[in-house]
This record gives sequence, C-alpha cells and structure tokens, in this order.
Amino acid sequence: MIAIQSIQNRIYEIRAERVMLDMDLAALYEVQTKVLNQSVKRNIKRFPGDFMFQLTIAEWERMRSQIVTTYEPDTTMWSQSVTTYPSKRRITSMPYAFTEQGVAMLSGVLNSEKAINMNIAIMRAFVAIRKLTLQQTDIKGQLQEITERLGEHDVQLNEIYDAIENLLDERIAQRKWEERERIGFKK
Repeated sequence: MIAIQSIQNRIYEIRAERVMLDMDLAALYEVQTKVLNQSVKRNIKRFPGDFMFQLTIAEWERMRSQIVTTYEPDTTMWSQSVTTYPSKRRITSMPYAFTEQGVAMLSGVLNSEKAINMNIAIMRAFVAIRKLTLQQTDIKGQLQEITERLGEHDVQLNEIYDAIENLLDERIAQRKWEERERIGFKK
C-alpha cells in the first residue's frame, strides 16, 4: 500500500492525461533515466503519441516548480536520485511523459524482474486513482441530487408558510369581526 501511495504521488496530470515522468519511472525501475529513454527510443514504434510525449519547456517549468518542492530522493538509490533529480536534468532535454498505456508498454521494453513487479504496482496505482475519480464523480452526482431536492423542499416550505400566514390572517379577520362593536338591540 505504501508503494502504491508513493507511485500515486508521482502521477501528474498534463494535457488532460494522467502521466508519469521518465525520471520517476527510472527511479522506480532502478535504472538511470538515460537508460530508460534509450530503451524507449530503440522501440519507438511501441510508443505512439497517446502513449508517450515529450513535455514542452513551459510544461516542464510548471512541473519543476511542483516537483522540486515535493521531491523526496530515495536514499537507497542515491546514484539514480542524483541523475534523475529534476534540477540536475539538462535544460536542453525535456522529460518524457508516459500515459497509463505507455507505462504498460514499458513492461515489454524493460524485461527485468524489478520492472515487471514495478509495472504491476504502477498499474494498480492508476486503477486506484481511477476508482477515486469515479467515487468523486458519484459524490458530485449525489450532491447535485440533494441540492435539487432541497430546492424542491424550499418551494414546498414556502407554500406551507404562505398557507399558515393566510390562515393566521383569516383568524385575525374573524376575531376582529367577532370583537367589533355591535349595533342594534342589546340583550
């Protein structure tokens, strides 16, 4: 569970897609980022644009400000952390972002036992995020339904208040009629 949470912290939303960056994947697979990218480039036909894309400079600048403040290097992988640390990346090379399908495709490119096990954990993290999103959507629907019901209740309550006011007004009018000064013969 801790591994899945660690992976979920490395899943970002870029271009309306949930993606993982090459440096995070390399750290999880315990390989250098350049080794991961070389493996991908050797098998580039497996990674169409909807599986993997390279960030623009503007996207990378926005990401770097988020990553640097939340990045926690793993001390057991210090050499990989140094090479994948966001501020150490060459300015000319923008990171690659892998969608869920791209991460699944990496399992065919990286065949080590660690890569296979990590891929399974990453897929579970993506599924957990998807479930969470569906739950949030379901909650939003329920809140919308409650809001609509409350709106109906407000209308009904206003009608009840109006009816009570009318009854009170009639009662006051009747009391005034009964308490009026009588004219005519008195007993």
